[in-house]
Amino acid sequence: MLHHIVLLLVVFVSVDHVCFAAAASSQIVNEEVTHTETTKDVATTQNLIETNFEHLEKLRNRSKYVARSCKEIRERYSEQEDGLYYLTTANGMVYQTFCDMTTAGGGWTLVASVHENSIYGRCTVGDRWSSQQGNNANLPDGDGTWSNRNTFGTAEGATSDDFKNPGYYDIVAEDMSVWHVPNNFPLEHWNLAAILRYHTDSRFLRLYGGNLFQLFKQYPVRYDVGSFNNRGPAIPIVYDHGDRESTKMLYGPNPRVETEPGFITFRAINNERSAMAICSGVKPITGYNTEHV
Repeated sequence: MLHHIVLLLVVFVSVDHVCFAAAASSQIVNEEVTHTETTKDVATTQNLIETNFEHLEKLRNRSKYVARSCKEIRERYSEQEDGLYYLTTANGMVYQTFCDMTTAGGGWTLVASVHENSIYGRCTVGDRWSSQQGNNANLPDGDGTWSNRNTFGTAEGATSDDFKNPGYYDIVAEDMSVWHVPNNFPLEHWNLAAILRYHTDSRFLRLYGGNLFQLFKQYPVRYDVGSFNNRGPAIPIVYDHGDRESTKMLYGPNPRVETEPGFITFRAINNERSAMAICSGVKPITGYNTEHV
């Protein structure tokens, strides 16, 4: 049986800036380094200007593939390179997305990214995964994005804006993967830029309809849907980059004692009875302040 798997890209805001400076040991060394850097810059510019038609033709030929998931592309066409590919839904809709062909056997399909460009602008225009209609108790489902078929964004721009493609509801999968990537990184650097990368390996999605669309039908992300005890499943994860300790250190002192790293938790509910779709990387265990996770 084909083991379909999906990739969820979670993007965080980086508010700190890191600066690195190195002093040259002599004027001569400094000139040599400057000359070398200039040469590299010229070569890079030439590569950007010159069109590699052979490479473009190879990428364009991917549009001929017929598959509903990256797993099928890997198995039918022996593709093992990470990058953009074309998939086709059961109804014949063709769309482009990113395929992770290397992690844990490869074949992971990017179905969504959750991008936050401002931690202060909540439930405002651009917050497609929560609500673009304001924090309104009369609209308890917000935009309902976690359990509807609306799609938006582009795979290549997934670290600059929210993204959701038809694979979110069309692919019948078994496991999911999450990458935490800083804002605005280009697609070809996602893997190396990721702060954390992890995946499930328990085939848990088979218990919840085969994808997040069906899971959130069972556990709707809705205001006043229940209490802390009504949360959804908490699934153990396997780390591809990072570990439980590095996950814990992403959060402040209070969330560290209120959560347990090493899990993906669905539909967590806080003290104010607000539902969080995903607590990625952790499982709330006390405090009920999941809005800080």
